[in-house]
Amino acid sequence: MQVGINGLFWGRPATGSGQYVRELVAAMGYMEDVRLTLVVDNPPRTPPPVDIEIRRAGPGATGKLGKLWFEQVAFPTACRRVGAEVAHVPYFAAPLTGFSPVVVTIHDLIPLLLPEYRGGWHVRAYMALVARAAKRADLIIADSDASAQDVEQVLGISGDRVRVVHLAAGTMYRPRCAEETLEARSRLGLPEQYLLYVGGFDRRKSVPELLKAYRQALPRLCGVPLVIGGQLPRIGTVFAPDPRRVAREFGIADKVQLLGHVSASDMPALYAGALALVYPSRYEGFGLPPLEALSCGTPVVATRASSLPEVVGEGGILVPPGDEEALSDAMCSLVEDEALRARLSKRGLEQAARFSWERTARETVAVYREALASA
Repeated sequence: MQVGINGLFWGRPATGSGQYVRELVAAMGYMEDVRLTLVVDNPPRTPPPVDIEIRRAGPGATGKLGKLWFEQVAFPTACRRVGAEVAHVPYFAAPLTGFSPVVVTIHDLIPLLLPEYRGGWHVRAYMALVARAAKRADLIIADSDASAQDVEQVLGISGDRVRVVHLAAGTMYRPRCAEETLEARSRLGLPEQYLLYVGGFDRRKSVPELLKAYRQALPRLCGVPLVIGGQLPRIGTVFAPDPRRVAREFGIADKVQLLGHVSASDMPALYAGALALVYPSRYEGFGLPPLEALSCGTPVVATRASSLPEVVGEGGILVPPGDEEALSDAMCSLVEDEALRARLSKRGLEQAARFSWERTARETVAVYREALASA
């Protein structure tokens, strides 16, 4: 089976869509009965780790109009030219016309669900276009049961056209002994014990609420700091508050260690060395950081919101979104109770073992075959 894959995000590995397409292509590239063509707007600086065809379609997709042209014209045209039997768009941007059958992965519906993410008229117009295109797609892949439910309810797409295929953590995320984490800890200036948050700083991530809950927990934390990893906002806004300013306002700047961007090679050790990952997001299409932490044997505190209960399972403590007191108590429990951490670590590894990119690839190919059979 010949499959054309939209590779627009291949060169953006820091994004969720870029990480998804890279891991998926790597896992599917070893399947003998599937031939892949990665359709890109520019030659990739990092070639795929497997032997697949790369087809450049037109000039680089610069700007909003260039991206739209690639998605709606260049990609379906390239799929026809290479003889693809199925086209897969690994993010929410299927072509309206030009090729069939089309499979589209919808990771989340954040701009349609959360008012603060709706942006200006051009964002709303684009979302209206891709929502209409999704309704014309042959099959839709959702990252989680929660996202599948959103697709049905928000887009009005029948559940019999939606397939849930969970994501996975990369193989580099695994438990590590103290000696393995020591070098990274020393280089990053990390203490022997710390609580960890990694991710973005936009409003749904609830970082100000995390800092408030951490301040409340401080008397019981025995000096354990909160370490925060992720590219910091250049200018704090209502949409993306600057955690440096928030920490200063709460009087805890000396207790919070802000790492900024952390390289992918350091992430496994950063997770593995933490007492727990604290992830208070109020909406996730899937939520890779909690799964990556579980895969390293690190317990997770997360919200009982959207897909996070599916990902965390029995490997962590789930609290109601927005409940800062419950979040504070959960952090304290994990710092104070070593036996609880050990139990959750064991359960977390069992939970993480249920996910793999091999399984994701196998189930994704099954969706391709179903779309081709019904076309």
